[in-house]
Amino acid sequence: MEVAVDAEDTFASYVRDRTAALSRIAYLLTGDAHLAEDLVQETLLGVAGRWRRIAAGGDPDAYVRRALYHQHISRWRRGRRRPELVHEPADRPLSDPTATIADGLTLRRALARLAPGQRAVLVLRFYEDRTESEIAELLGCRVGTVKSQTRDALARLRRYAPELVELDFSQAEVGR
Repeated sequence: MEVAVDAEDTFASYVRDRTAALSRIAYLLTGDAHLAEDLVQETLLGVAGRWRRIAAGGDPDAYVRRALYHQHISRWRRGRRRPELVHEPADRPLSDPTATIADGLTLRRALARLAPGQRAVLVLRFYEDRTESEIAELLGCRVGTVKSQTRDALARLRRYAPELVELDFSQAEVGR
């Protein structure tokens, strides 16, 4: 009985410590705060029953992030529609007209137009700073697929929002 309580405690601790980071990743994938929360909850529910095995494997965070990406892509494959972001009218001023917030909005809108797989590759590559081989392993595909998805996604981003070409993404406010 003590082992089960220990697994519950470590899972609860993991959830407390990592939910914010997982939510930021989920938000970048979905482009919607509510869908991001749902994605994180579905992922955590999916790993809860296997937590003892996952934690025994050494790095539960890597496993959970991989499950998060797979859950995101699975939702898309099941035919769930991605909600369209509500676009602000161009003549309506932003409440805080700083360049950082404007760049973040532009980036979010451009990311929302990408396919879920392309968005996952970009988030892993540029937000999590993963290598192509790590991304391929996480997503269960070949390195060549990661390269082509990255190339195609960046080309689409350049088409959708050419002003992002010079943007320093580390300064853009894209999270919640």
